[in-house]
Amino acid sequence: MGVLAKKVDAYGLEMRDYLNGIGSAEICERQDGYVALSSGPAAYFAEFKDWPEMERRAIRLARGRVLDVGCGAARVGLYLQKKGFKVTGIDNSPFAIEVSRKRGLADARLVSVTEFTAPPGTYGTIVMFGNNFGLMGGMKRGKWLLRRFHGMTTPDARILAESNDPYHTDVPEHHGYQRENRRRGRMSGQLRLRVRHRKCATPWFDYLLASKEEMEEMAKGTGWRATRFIDSKGSAYIGVLEKE
Repeated sequence: MGVLAKKVDAYGLEMRDYLNGIGSAEICERQDGYVALSSGPAAYFAEFKDWPEMERRAIRLARGRVLDVGCGAARVGLYLQKKGFKVTGIDNSPFAIEVSRKRGLADARLVSVTEFTAPPGTYGTIVMFGNNFGLMGGMKRGKWLLRRFHGMTTPDARILAESNDPYHTDVPEHHGYQRENRRRGRMSGQLRLRVRHRKCATPWFDYLLASKEEMEEMAKGTGWRATRFIDSKGSAYIGVLEKE
């Protein structure tokens, strides 16, 4: 999905409302009709002390110039910027980038992850927190993106990739959706979603939940490999990908 038009930027609108003190929530609608509330915009503004423990551990591995993929309200970028890192935040949401800039992120760019480019050797770390490994979308696009990341990073670069194991669930509707995905030749955790806020809704887009084994498989042949995993107490985890 490319850059969102403001009239369909439900994701960014909820953040702008939250910044302005207006109550807001994030509704995620799956294409099969399943609807759920996410943790909401408050999570996009969380201070470091309120981050999940796995993120607090993983961020210590950041080095060099940082690319924050799907920067949202810039919680990661602002934390690293205060630590002295040079950070580029990218997001396809115009309102999210507006919020990031207002909050003080020095380099916030309105661009989708599939359209972003940078010279070879620019970044030492790519951060994909908040389950943003999901922006890989699926196996084919994920491998393509990892190869692109390889070209824009330093020889010792790392990707800190947060994902969620789709098989770690007891919800019958999720198991049924996964079976239908496999029948159609898709990855089990390959979701077709849109985000809703008030009367606004984003276009439908692919979003991936991947197991550790699937993350390792995606990395094969891209110049990256998973060197370790940082677990949570649930299904979420962070994979640390480094160059081979």
